[in-house]
Amino acid sequence: MIRENEQNQRLDKFLRKYLNQAPLSFVYKTIRKDVKVNGKRKNAEYLLQPGDEITLYLAPEKMAGLHEKKQAPRAKKQFRVAFESEDILVVEKPFGLLTHGDRHEKKNHLANQVIAYLAQKGDYDPSRERTFVPAPVNRLDRNTTGLVIFCKNYPALQTFNRLIRERGTIQKLYKTILFGDLKEPLHLTAGMIKDEERNMVRVVEQGEGKDMETYVRPLERSGTYTLAEVEILTGRTHQIRAQLAAAGYPLIGDAKYGDPGRNRVLKKETGLSTQLLHAYKLTFGECPEEYRYLSGRSIECPVPPAFRNIQKQLIG
Repeated sequence: MIRENEQNQRLDKFLRKYLNQAPLSFVYKTIRKDVKVNGKRKNAEYLLQPGDEITLYLAPEKMAGLHEKKQAPRAKKQFRVAFESEDILVVEKPFGLLTHGDRHEKKNHLANQVIAYLAQKGDYDPSRERTFVPAPVNRLDRNTTGLVIFCKNYPALQTFNRLIRERGTIQKLYKTILFGDLKEPLHLTAGMIKDEERNMVRVVEQGEGKDMETYVRPLERSGTYTLAEVEILTGRTHQIRAQLAAAGYPLIGDAKYGDPGRNRVLKKETGLSTQLLHAYKLTFGECPEEYRYLSGRSIECPVPPAFRNIQKQLIG
């Protein structure tokens, strides 16, 4: 029977998660021939409702090889909790930690650490969940620090994924240090084309590729460096790094988009070898009724000590 954490998702998406060891072609073949919802055939796009009963006409021995039960991962907690409610958890991601795993790191990443933390608290029980896993709605690069929102249940995950996409509800603010003397705020608009092989993006004219929009406000200046606050209105890969480099104000230490010569000098002076970027503030606008407790709330986390030390050296 479909429960709260499985509702409002397509039948094919549910089965892709539930039959997590099955090839995609098998899942769609099963939907056509071996699945009924409330005793009737449904197409892959059918949206599951609470109380729906799904029947799989598959032999038990075959099912055993297609569905692997979830277990809470073992991952040492490295994050700090910035805010927690019944529905969401906002954490402070440290430097050097992936938000999600990749082919090189499958276990010790932020998502697994959060799942382990919630399981230990009793807020998530993988043995009771057939498809749902607590997940982030925003993501930070490995070497970017700061605030990440995780949802503890599927209705919250659906809502906050939508709120993140919509402009005006959740304001995401970053702090960074730039090469150059930025005297006035910038409003940057452009297009973005991703180079998958190099894991980089190319900034192009607005209207080409995917749109990007960023606001940059100078906070403190030394004449050579600028401490800036950055607000992203779109959440594209490497958006801040790529757009600011294209505007002539690259992030200090940024090996992909920055200035190699100035970065080498800076590394000798400060030891900095990667971009200095920190997601320091989330501000919530008008939220849906069930999350009204967040409306008007701001959540902040201070810049890490290493950021603060370099800021003091370069700007004072």
